Amino acid sequence: MYSLAEVSIRGLAAALSMMTVVWVLSLFKRNTSIVDVFWGLGFALLAWLYFFASEAATPRKLLVVTLVTLWGLRLSLYILWRNWGQGEDYRYREMRERNPETFALRSLFTVFWLQAALLWVIAMPLLQAERSAMPNRLTWLDVLGAVVFAVGFLFEAGADWQLARFKANSANAGKLLDRGIWRYTRHPNYFGDAMVWWGFFLFAAATPTGLWTIFSPLLMTILLMRVSGVTLLEKKLSTAKPGYREYVERTNAFFPWFPRRRIRGPADDQPA
Repeated sequence: MYSLAEVSIRGLAAALSMMTVVWVLSLFKRNTSIVDVFWGLGFALLAWLYFFASEAATPRKLLVVTLVTLWGLRLSLYILWRNWGQGEDYRYREMRERNPETFALRSLFTVFWLQAALLWVIAMPLLQAERSAMPNRLTWLDVLGAVVFAVGFLFEAGADWQLARFKANSANAGKLLDRGIWRYTRHPNYFGDAMVWWGFFLFAAATPTGLWTIFSPLLMTILLMRVSGVTLLEKKLSTAKPGYREYVERTNAFFPWFPRRRIRGPADDQPA
């Protein structure tokens, strides 16, 4: 039986191999955006690799790999459906325009292998939960992890579903979605994503020495709040969506809470 470190290295090799294949496909399609489709699937791949490398396939381990697969498959299918026929994402298009001659090779390192390394690091709670022999039955931390996962999954999937329905209605063209889940947070899908990974961490925390994997949900939360999630999208929405400034004033950016009442100032009483 392979050690934890050996299985971890195999996971890194699997992630890099998958993303290399996706990179080659992106060259043929001339569309780097396809990397986003494989983000969720990458975690499912690692979860099953760690599951089959475990000493005993206990029900709690099967529960973990099932939840990861459910989350990853839904996310990948949603992104595939959302991006179908849309062309390359503006982030990658801007990178391509800045480095037209070297972008193909550069993207392998700065996009595909970078995402492979990130998903490998973030997936450490899955490695810990699947490889640890103990506990051999569900604990209260596992139950709590499943509950936290469910809350996050409902936020993420529910927000995506509401947004898809909103955009499908031509009467909403150019309008701002501030109802349903979006009434309580400006980025419910990102909040849900973070909660999902805090749920997976709790499964790892239920194992002996599993607390070391806490960096995973912390890293994911920071990425979603400060790097590739909220911060990046807010810059675009603040100028692209009418009424977004008022939306910001009354609605939390990340953590859900009841909308704030807008405080009227002297300027509100002046004629337009």
